[in-house]
Amino acid sequence: MSSISGGDRVRERGFDVDQTNHSVVVGESVVVKWLTPPAPLPQPTPDVFAHLTSVGFTATATPYASVSRRAGDGTELLLALVTAYLPDAADGWEWCVDEAVSGRTAFAADLGVLSADLHAAMATPSATFPDPVRQAPAAPAGEHPWSVRARQALDEALAVTDGEDGDWLAARADALRAELAPLTSVGTTPLIRIHGDLHVGQMLRWRDGYAVIDFDGNPTVTGADPFQPAARDLAQLTTSLEHVGQVAIKRRGADPAATREWAAAARAALESAYRERLAGLGRATLLDRSLVRPFEIEQECRELIYAARHLPRWRYAPMGVLRSWYR
Repeated sequence: MSSISGGDRVRERGFDVDQTNHSVVVGESVVVKWLTPPAPLPQPTPDVFAHLTSVGFTATATPYASVSRRAGDGTELLLALVTAYLPDAADGWEWCVDEAVSGRTAFAADLGVLSADLHAAMATPSATFPDPVRQAPAAPAGEHPWSVRARQALDEALAVTDGEDGDWLAARADALRAELAPLTSVGTTPLIRIHGDLHVGQMLRWRDGYAVIDFDGNPTVTGADPFQPAARDLAQLTTSLEHVGQVAIKRRGADPAATREWAAAARAALESAYRERLAGLGRATLLDRSLVRPFEIEQECRELIYAARHLPRWRYAPMGVLRSWYR
C-alpha cells in the first residue's frame, strides 16, 4: 500500500500482529492507528495522551494527533490516532517469549520501573486531570463493587469453560472464590486513572528501550470506572508474564518446569522493581499489595471468558497458568 506525500511515494505497511484496530506505518516516521469501527467520543486515549505529555512522561510513542468526524446524528467519532514510529519495535508477545525460552529475566525490572513511572505520572495533576488521585469509596451495604465484578467474572468463566478444563475449574471454584475474599473489605485504597489493559503486548521493545502503548482501556470490560487501584494494572501485567510462559511452552517447546521457574522469577523481579521505584518517587501508597492476587484471579477468569467468546485456541494459556498455581 502507498500514499502520496509532497510528490513522493511514501511506503506504508500494516503490522503483522493480531489487534482489534488497524495500524499502518507511514514513511517509517509515524503510525496511524485506525479504529475499527470508529469510536464515539469521549474516548480515554486523547485525554491520557494530553495528560502524560503535560506531566513529562515520555516512555510511550510520542502522540501527534487524533482524527475525528461528526456523524449525521451529531455524534463525534474518533477515527484514528497518530503517534511516532518507534524503530525496530516489537511487542511483548514477540520479544518476551524469546526471553522466556532463553530463561532471561533482566527485562522484568525495566518493565517494573516503566510501570511505576506510568502510575506516578497518572497520579500527577495536570490541566487535563487536575484531580488525578481519589480514595476508594466506602463499601455500600452488602458486597463491594470490585468483589461483585470479580465474582461475576469467576461465575461466567465457570459457565463458559467446558470439557476437562471445565471440570478441573469447577473442582477448584471454592479455592478461587477464597482468593477473591480481600475484595470484600477494601480499605482506603488510592484510585488513579490506570492503563486498564496493561500486558506485555502493550510493552514495546524498540531501538532506544521500552515504551508502553494503547491507552484504550480493557476491551473485555464495559462501563468500568477509569479510576481504579494501581494494583489492577500490576496484576494484569504479572499474569501476562505467566501467559508468555504458556506461549513459550506450547509454541516454542520450552521446558514446563523451567518455564514456571522463569515466570516466578520474572514476576518477583518486576514487582520488586515496581515497588522500589514507586517508593523512590514518593508514591509507595499507590499500591495496595493485598489487591494484587484477587485481581490476578479475576484477570485469569477474564482470559477464559475472552477465549470462549472470541479466541477458543487461547484457552490453553489461562488454564495453564491456573493449573500451575493449583498443582
